Formats: sequence, structure tokens, C-alpha cells
Amino acid sequence: MALKVELKPGERMIIGESIITNDDQRTRLYIQGNAPILREKDIMTPEAANSPAKKVYLTVQLMYLDKKPERHHQTYFELINELMTAAPSMLPHIERINNKILTDSLYKALKEAKALVAYEGDLIKNASGSSRL
Repeated sequence: MALKVELKPGERMIIGESIITNDDQRTRLYIQGNAPILREKDIMTPEAANSPAKKVYLTVQLMYLDKKPERHHQTYFELINELMTAAPSMLPHIERINNKILTDSLYKALKEAKALVAYEGDLIKNASGSSRL
């Protein structure tokens, strides 16, 4: 069964080690095989990784895209240790990411890391909102 991906005009995506950029019209692709695939909306750049959770997301993304994901394990565990020290309430999210990494479900780990980024955003928003009182 092929994966169907529709790209908007100018949208980019990563397939394996290649960046695909769509032309000026909507395109539908059917992709068969076993290569990592990321749509532009799910790609985190190093410049955009400006928070601890986003750095975790970027590291999991690098694991997902790399043929040897273990190259990023040390960085990942250093980031996780820092994050747990700063915000222990993130433990359930981190456990879910860890479980996906341990079972070699790196795309699912990336989705869990996205939830971690959203949770971090909520924590920051709540902390900012409470400081106005």
C-alpha cells in the first residue's frame, strides 16, 4: 500500500536524505518503500529549536532521518536530563518518547515529541499568565 501525500504549491518535504520541493501547482505523490518521510510542517530547523522541548524534537527528528539513529542518543539523553530537572511534570511525555525510541518507532517518537513541545508551550503560557496577577 502506497502512502499518498498531497503537496501545496512550493511545499517541501524530506524523503530519506533528499529534500523535495513542489512546483507552483498542487501535486499528489504515491510513495512506496521504507524511507523516512517528513512534510515541511513537521520539520524543525536548528534555528527554530529555541526551547528545551523543541531541541528534544529536533534530536528525535535527526534520529528518525538518520540511518544510524544511535549517533544522536547521547545528545537526546543529555537534553532529557536537563528537561526533567527543569520541569519534572514532563515525565509522562518523556516516557512515551523513550518507549517509542526503544521499540524503534521513531516516527511515533517524533509525534510524541510534538506533544511535548505543545505541553511546554502550555506550561510557558500558564506561567506567563499567572505572573500577570
